[in-house]
Amino acid sequence: MSYEIALIPGDGIGQTVVDASRPLLDAAADREDVSLEYTEFDWGSERYLEQGAMMPDDGVDQLRGHDAILLGAVGHPEIPDHVTLRGLMLPIRKRLNQQICKRPSFLYEGVESPLRGYAGGDIDLVVFRENTEGEYADVGGREHQGFDHELAVQSAVFTREGTETVVRAAFEAAKERDGKLTNVTKSNAQAYGMVLWDEVVEELSEEYPSVEVERLLVDAAAMDFIRRPETFDVVVASNLFGDILTDVGAIIAGSMGLAPSANLCVDGDAPSMFEPVHGSAPDIVGEGIANPLATVLSGAMLFDDIGESAVGDRLRRVVRTQLADPDAPRTPDLGGDSGTEAVVADLRNRLGE
Repeated sequence: MSYEIALIPGDGIGQTVVDASRPLLDAAADREDVSLEYTEFDWGSERYLEQGAMMPDDGVDQLRGHDAILLGAVGHPEIPDHVTLRGLMLPIRKRLNQQICKRPSFLYEGVESPLRGYAGGDIDLVVFRENTEGEYADVGGREHQGFDHELAVQSAVFTREGTETVVRAAFEAAKERDGKLTNVTKSNAQAYGMVLWDEVVEELSEEYPSVEVERLLVDAAAMDFIRRPETFDVVVASNLFGDILTDVGAIIAGSMGLAPSANLCVDGDAPSMFEPVHGSAPDIVGEGIANPLATVLSGAMLFDDIGESAVGDRLRRVVRTQLADPDAPRTPDLGGDSGTEAVVADLRNRLGE
């Protein structure tokens, strides 16, 4: 079976990890009689600096015919982050209706958490983040710029349909995992959007009687990600809350370099997009030391999404085996001194194990 993949290496170390990981994804796919055909798009910050836009006006339409999208990273030190984000990632997520961002956090054997007393497998959670509205809705504006009475308005948008979509997906995942769902909210202070959010969670909970539902205010959830991460199974959160909590989840699991991400179009009418969480990391660009494992694990999620979970399982297995081996090469974020290419080469050697 062959699949069409849109490849957007993007900025900074995104280009490094995508270029290094692509042959590994191909090799893993080949072992399961799967092939990938890539169309590479040179969109990102360099294009913005040259042409004033992160991607062409019809960029999203160019992506529609693909089976999936693999994105490296977005961000450049010379361009404000709101420009790069709104110029590429947010339009793709919104216009391709990628309503769910799924981000797992797993502490692998052989990886040290900054939290005392946690060993491999002790942290195993997944966050379902609303991905196209909420606090990141492009609703608002600025008036009277340059004057003392300058005004900025930024509005959050919560629709019942958007909330139901991510909450239902989280319930389904909890039913298949350990049967616990944590609803992250702030309805004590946000009495409209987040109260609707809570109501949707409560209503849908009646359809999933086997799932235990815990409700946490986001500040308490942030504390509990640190003091009791082992008690979390599936977490559902709004766009902003999920964004913040998943960075915490990545760090307590050992490194941002291990954190994969999926932006899912649940109705199947458009491709989903997969990306490492770590960003473009301009401080290490060109050094060849970026951790490729988050990209590899994002690739595993990509294969799951297109119906080739055997390839995804193979990739996760070699990552798990490598991390458990104290003699395996590691990048500096995991306490090693190896480079990106050495880590990928070792993974390829393990594919047949």
